Amino acid sequence: MEKLFGDQLKDKHLLSDDQLKQALERQRLHGGRLGANLIALGFLNEDQLGSLFHRKPSSPQSVEETGLKLPFIVDLVTKHIFALGEFTLHDVVERVKLPSPIIDEVLEEIQRNLMGEVKGSSGSSGYGRISYRYILTDRGKARARELMGISRYLGPAPVSLHAYRRMIEVQTVKNILVKESAVMDAFSHLIVGGELLTRLGPAISSGRALFLYGPPGNGKTAIAETIARVMPDLVYIPYAVLVDDDVIMLYDPVTHQAVNQEASIAAENELIKRDLPDARWLEIKRPIVMAGGELDLGMLDLEFNDIARFYQAPLQMKANNGIFIIDDFGRQQMDPQELLNRWIVPLERHTDFLSLQSGMKFEIPFDQLVIFSTNLEPKKLVDEAFLRRIRYKIKIDHPSESEYEQIFRAVCESNEVEYRKEMVDFLMERFYRRTGRSLNACHPRDLIDHIIDDAHYHCYQPELTEASLTAAWETYFVEL
Repeated sequence: MEKLFGDQLKDKHLLSDDQLKQALERQRLHGGRLGANLIALGFLNEDQLGSLFHRKPSSPQSVEETGLKLPFIVDLVTKHIFALGEFTLHDVVERVKLPSPIIDEVLEEIQRNLMGEVKGSSGSSGYGRISYRYILTDRGKARARELMGISRYLGPAPVSLHAYRRMIEVQTVKNILVKESAVMDAFSHLIVGGELLTRLGPAISSGRALFLYGPPGNGKTAIAETIARVMPDLVYIPYAVLVDDDVIMLYDPVTHQAVNQEASIAAENELIKRDLPDARWLEIKRPIVMAGGELDLGMLDLEFNDIARFYQAPLQMKANNGIFIIDDFGRQQMDPQELLNRWIVPLERHTDFLSLQSGMKFEIPFDQLVIFSTNLEPKKLVDEAFLRRIRYKIKIDHPSESEYEQIFRAVCESNEVEYRKEMVDFLMERFYRRTGRSLNACHPRDLIDHIIDDAHYHCYQPELTEASLTAAWETYFVEL
């Protein structure tokens, strides 16, 4: 990966052969990423490095540049216009996400094959072919029905597997520069000890798998979700990827948060613009995929829809260039060892293999920060060999009394309940110390919720009193 990155820098004349050798030597001696070593040596600055990892995919100017074959695009457009009925060139551009010159060429091919014809012209759309209104002929409709029987995919044109791999490499999580100040800011809303942050920071920056473990109710899930906020930059993902002749739908609006979807561009303007990004790619925040007890091995393989006749991407493909959180690890609908056996190669080699129904196997990048979160004993879940492959293992333990008090104060403030330290002291002495129950970071939130629920039911202002805390404790905890 570093060699590829170094070659990219040399191709852009940002780095000489000698500078690359010096940086690789420093990396060998001091460790860290190649980018960080280049900055340390003064060969690059952070802005230059950042621009390399956020590259807009340029709009294709010919069918060849799309990475797709003309017959495939013709078939996809035929299905779209069958759904549209009467249509203009601009209508097809909006749906297929390819530039007007390419779509114009496709429509000409459809007309040559006697599958489409011009019905008239719309003066409001401009002049020439861009103003034409088309319809499918009977022959075109018959062909469209045949194609819909093969695949009902009606989304934007996919990108090639090669283009997808290259973009994942450019945007890799392994070259993200995470600053200590960014980690501190992201965790400012949580009561987290400085020692824990000192350990979390390098783990996040490494881009390698992370194992969070410890007793339940102490913030492992909250910490995993906060780590996702530290990940800087925006990335591009395609709506879909084409493998062989099969479409894999990648974009998932539940998982992927688009931040800069291009407004519709008038077709007549698009013909004269050449500096547009490829509309088949969406700019999104780095993806965050979380799976808990519902996770099974099937979710890590391609899902073929027998009715629609195309594939949905698996979870790890949706998480590329982002974070994959496996919450409550060990409570999935499968043996933990099955999951670890499935991922032992991807975690080591950063690539995964998927299979089509035809039996064809193909390689995809496995580029994500994987976070395992569990409240079970690690050695009872996995063997030592697998734990060695996860570089960072961090225990999230019970809070200290001081941290517990800070959490209680913060929960009171966020719920507009007056904080009274003497009531926390009462809670400590009357319940925790007498019963020997451990402090959990979730207790203040849950106890305050009980007090608020009771106050709303009885129509009084929620407040911390010995009576309200006692009632909350007795309804929250089970004493056996």
